[in-house]
Amino acid sequence: MISDIPWSRGEWTNQPAAVVEQEGDLLVTAAESSDAWRITSYGFIHDTEHALLAPFPQDSAMEVEFTAAFSQQFDQAGIFVRISAEHWVKAGVEFADGAAQLGAVVTDGFSDWSLAPVPKWNGERARIRISRQGDALTIRAASGRNELQLVRVVPLEPDLPAHAGPFTCAPTRAGLTVPFHSWRTTPPDSQLH
Repeated sequence: MISDIPWSRGEWTNQPAAVVEQEGDLLVTAAESSDAWRITSYGFIHDTEHALLAPFPQDSAMEVEFTAAFSQQFDQAGIFVRISAEHWVKAGVEFADGAAQLGAVVTDGFSDWSLAPVPKWNGERARIRISRQGDALTIRAASGRNELQLVRVVPLEPDLPAHAGPFTCAPTRAGLTVPFHSWRTTPPDSQLH
């Protein structure tokens, strides 16, 4: 069963520069230098992302839809899954090296980052779904009305409490506003492929 999550149900990890609800959408303006990263390659810890989180139980999926209109290095939005300050996942669209990229950062003490270029997604609606079932998170994504495609499978112990929801960051600039169009729970994807 698909169920919309009201924006008011979530709690922010870090308050955005501005939040406006408009005709059902949530317009979130990221603070300059907001980001989520731990140590790997860069040597710093950033935990200033704007993630609107609600409980993410086992045997469920969470899906977020937003417009990915990005223009500055590392503009980003998608879904954030938080287990703890040192154990979290973010997946979505990020503007890196001059193009929109579909990516995921998986962090367990240290962050890792995977990217695939999706230049045609910039300016389009993007949909990110993370299913939580068994010992894994399964990340899928699509643009527009296209079918969701597998992005990544991440290990996660079934009994760990987690929270998840929409997020955005603007590591290199002020003024990034992301329109989030929907936030919902769905049944988990029944198969990996």
